[in-house]
Amino acid sequence: MDRRWHDLGEFIREQRNVGQLSLRKLSEMAGVSNPYLSQIERGLRRPSAEILQQIARALEISSESLYVRAGILDEQSGEVDVVGEIRRDPSITEEQKRSLVSIYESFRQLTESEREHDGAS
Repeated sequence: MDRRWHDLGEFIREQRNVGQLSLRKLSEMAGVSNPYLSQIERGLRRPSAEILQQIARALEISSESLYVRAGILDEQSGEVDVVGEIRRDPSITEEQKRSLVSIYESFRQLTESEREHDGAS
């Protein structure tokens, strides 16, 4: 269980770095103290679902991704049909749907290529 909290903290730190946020800035945006956020990132504290939601909101990521890493939610077992969901969305135009699907598929191909490259190293 301790490994889970360490991994969660590491993930939060990575997301903070991707967003180019200092620890202080993220703590302000999330509404948690700087020392408390530091302890979460080091895996020393077990944040509540509410604190994780505040951190996720500040990082502009889904709170579900943090809940899964914290063991609050189980990871989805099946694959999500992203393309199908895009195509079913009535709030965007057909052209927008085609663009989103194209972008999504290009990201998937890029990720797959990177994994193959990393596996070959």
